[in-house]
Amino acid sequence: MYTELHAHSNFSFLDGASSTRSLVERAASLGMGALAITDHDGLYNACVFSKAAREAGIRPIIGAEITLEGGHHLTLLIENPRGYANLSQLITRAHLAGSKGKPVLAEAELSGRTEGLICLSGCAKGKISRLLMKGEKRAAWDAAKGYAALFGRDNFYVEVEGHLLPEDRRLCLQLVDLAETLGLETVVTNNVHYATRAEHVLHDVLTCIKHRVPLDRSAPFRRLNSEFHLKGFEEMMQLPWLPREAIARTGEVAGRCAFDLDFSSFSYPRFPLPEGETATGFLRRLATEKARARYGSITEELLARIEDEIALIEEKGLSGYFLVVRDIVEHARKMGISAQGRGSAASSVVAYALGITPVDPMRHRLFVGRFLNELSIPDIDIDIATNRREEVIQYVYDTYGRDHAAMVCTYVTFQGRGAIREVGKVLGLPAHILDRMAKTVSAYGGRAAIDSLKEVPEFASYLDSGAWEHFGDLCAKIADFPRHLSIHVGGMVLTPRPIYEIVPQEHARAEGRIVCQWDKDSVDDAGLIKFDLLGLRMLSLIDDAKELIREYKGLTLDFDSLPPDDPEVYRMIGDADTVGVFQVESRAQMQTLPKVRPRSFEDLTMEVAIVRPGPLQGNMVHPFIRRRQGKEPVVHLHPKLAPILDETLGVILFQEQILQVAMAIAGFTAGEANMLRKAMGRKNAREELARWHDRFVEGAKEEGIARGLATKIFDHISGFADFGFCKSHAASFAILCYRSAYLKRYHPAEFYCALLNNQPMGFYAPEVITGDAKRHNVPVLPVDINRSMWNCSIEEGSLRIGFRYVKGIGKDKGDRILKARRESIFTSLEDFADRVRLDDRSVQNLVAVGAFSAIKRSRRQLLWEAGTLRSMGPAGLASLAREDRQESLPIPEMSAAEETITDYAFQGFSTSHHIMKLYRKALDRLGAVTSDALTRCPPGSTVLIAGYMVCLQMPPTAKGGFSFMTLEDEEGLINVVIRPEVYRMHRTIIRLEPFLLVEGIVEKKEKLINVRAKRFGNLRQRRG
Repeated sequence: MYTELHAHSNFSFLDGASSTRSLVERAASLGMGALAITDHDGLYNACVFSKAAREAGIRPIIGAEITLEGGHHLTLLIENPRGYANLSQLITRAHLAGSKGKPVLAEAELSGRTEGLICLSGCAKGKISRLLMKGEKRAAWDAAKGYAALFGRDNFYVEVEGHLLPEDRRLCLQLVDLAETLGLETVVTNNVHYATRAEHVLHDVLTCIKHRVPLDRSAPFRRLNSEFHLKGFEEMMQLPWLPREAIARTGEVAGRCAFDLDFSSFSYPRFPLPEGETATGFLRRLATEKARARYGSITEELLARIEDEIALIEEKGLSGYFLVVRDIVEHARKMGISAQGRGSAASSVVAYALGITPVDPMRHRLFVGRFLNELSIPDIDIDIATNRREEVIQYVYDTYGRDHAAMVCTYVTFQGRGAIREVGKVLGLPAHILDRMAKTVSAYGGRAAIDSLKEVPEFASYLDSGAWEHFGDLCAKIADFPRHLSIHVGGMVLTPRPIYEIVPQEHARAEGRIVCQWDKDSVDDAGLIKFDLLGLRMLSLIDDAKELIREYKGLTLDFDSLPPDDPEVYRMIGDADTVGVFQVESRAQMQTLPKVRPRSFEDLTMEVAIVRPGPLQGNMVHPFIRRRQGKEPVVHLHPKLAPILDETLGVILFQEQILQVAMAIAGFTAGEANMLRKAMGRKNAREELARWHDRFVEGAKEEGIARGLATKIFDHISGFADFGFCKSHAASFAILCYRSAYLKRYHPAEFYCALLNNQPMGFYAPEVITGDAKRHNVPVLPVDINRSMWNCSIEEGSLRIGFRYVKGIGKDKGDRILKARRESIFTSLEDFADRVRLDDRSVQNLVAVGAFSAIKRSRRQLLWEAGTLRSMGPAGLASLAREDRQESLPIPEMSAAEETITDYAFQGFSTSHHIMKLYRKALDRLGAVTSDALTRCPPGSTVLIAGYMVCLQMPPTAKGGFSFMTLEDEEGLINVVIRPEVYRMHRTIIRLEPFLLVEGIVEKKEKLINVRAKRFGNLRQRRG
């Protein structure tokens, strides 16, 4: 039989046209008992491949095709654990020696790192093959002898391929002759780059993208035929020139590769312990001492909970892990850096006692089985103030060793927009049409985004043609393919063994940052522990606002001592006055807040969790709201659900409830229930859940629950497949939600200042934030060359915009301005130019936004002077001033409209006028109403509104297809609801136009005002 020993998946990044699962399924259909995947210079999909192969009943052979000096390829297969460690290290050295995306391994690096590896001489790009094709037979023999000496004669095979190419016969015969002469064995591979022959077309497209050429200029880069697909024994035997014994020998080689990818025994980092202490003993002592300090006293219930958790922590070997996390959080706090644990860890009393998490799990009755159970390895997410997160990461590197720590990666994939643009460019399609197509689909949509193009009338005629249909098919196939690596938002792996022996590392795009080749799912599948050190701008905002309050009001704000149930704060939240408030500022949250009207921390926890894809798709939001309002009774699908769902009125809002339901209804253990929960978070969640359905229904049957009811309950659970919050996570976020709302209610100037200084964050652009500040009686002052700082600042209760918001003025330029101003204030444009020495464009941008208006009111006059500075320098400008030449040039002042447009162009917003003011006369002639006038329009009336689109949300609602838009005019925000058929009809305008006219029906209910859209128009075309 034949086993493929050299195959590339799409993790060969633009050189593999099939997913790992497609290759595995093809191998299984061909009757292969094993398969090797050997992607270029990486083990990116080793975990994915291992799991998929085992599920298909195929033995996975992990390997890689590495790139040596001179661009030579070498195929390496892993025989045992030592071989894995060596290959991982070799790949790491190759990547770190080269530049990003261009690994190169010196042959000298192979020495001492070949044990446990089987080496194949490589494809046509292998050193031996290249030398033979150049006629350098002696050099080829020497190279073969060198490899045989390095790996051992029993571990080195001459790789022979046959793809029916013109040079194949000669090369094949030369390779066989070389092997026979040197007493080496041959092995056949097909150097697979796609699963089936039909996929060679997609491979051609990927090749064009890789080399940045259109299809009609790609001949030098593309393979000449479609023979590089996965073939079975019979097809391989039919190929000419290939030695038949070398085909059969593939099974022999495959049989030697018996490595099992499991690093659970190496997953826990070592924590330096006091002499004579064990990790568990030290953790128990710390937890008990700290619990006494946090609770005041230790009750029997509390002590029992601590002991139960410690026992499970010890059983899982997690004591050192908890100690490391506490060490990281403690270091952050010692350095004055806000840091707190969140996620399921907040359900742990031990984590709370150690100061890792801020939420008391006893008081809030948090279920710890989501975090600690008999099967799963937990991880603890730590939120850190974004502006100081790097300090914490460097502490981890310095304390635990750079050879033992690595950032987790994430795979950047082709999404709808990127696929349209890149595939279209390869096919030579018109750029202007591709641009409009790309902008009308979701930035993050994959195959669904491509399919949705057919719903747009503008593109229907194109997509009906054969060429465009082919284009759409290719876009759909490439969607979700990995494009390149990026850094996970905060994931780190710490290991007792050198990390490069467990997973290869490579350069990240960020300067000086190293990232491992596995994402969070692979890290989890390999049994490793992940630490999430996540930058959270809201923590930075709260810190900054507290500092501003101390500086300008002389108050030291201690949230721990403030009442957690201030009625004014909850009144503001219930009124949906939440722009900038953590987790409850979205359009969807603003729709539910007046209906739910949170009045306590527990209510706020539920509000944070309710507007998530999980509860929405599970059709749980509307029943919850109706039951809270007393409009429908609380009902439970089964009496066993009552203790679990009473607090959420009979509906599932939290992930912990999923676990509890699975345990109560289907008899799952906590570990099994958590495995089900993890399946919901996978990229292929729907497929994963389908596998769990039968197990759930059978378990329910054993509990005496009918199949129909069990299926109905499971369907509710599966609604969480896209995303739902765990209660402990929602509670951690609810704390920050309340604190940010408190700041907005009682310290608005400091709140908005900190909010602007921590952009980008949340849903709203600075233009919306400054408008909201004005509506809360916080005056917003423009950039001033003699008053502004780099960041926004407070001036006698007003908010002064900082230099950071002027385009082209980076931190270094801002520092230069401030340094010069510390000597004395600027008295003129030439004084500024002479002392600061900024480039011409930066000076003009400052002038354009009115930063010099306190010195000279006329922006246009100053722009003229800036132009003179560019051509004549400060001396020339001073000379013209002495000659009084300026007065002879009649330069008119900018109008208010011109200043507004200039502000938006060079700053993104205007402190004096909203851009919609420019359209108001035209809108009045059309009969359009303002956001303020809308409040006085009767429900059911038809209105015309207009505004600048602030945000567009398309949540996966249970009803499906509804979109929600927020417009802003000069008086406030307008909420627009868009039905699916209206969105389809006007999708191009909605996606492409920032200034919109909307005709719709006024809806008023429970203090909510919406406009249900009937049609859209392009405001810029109607102006006049």
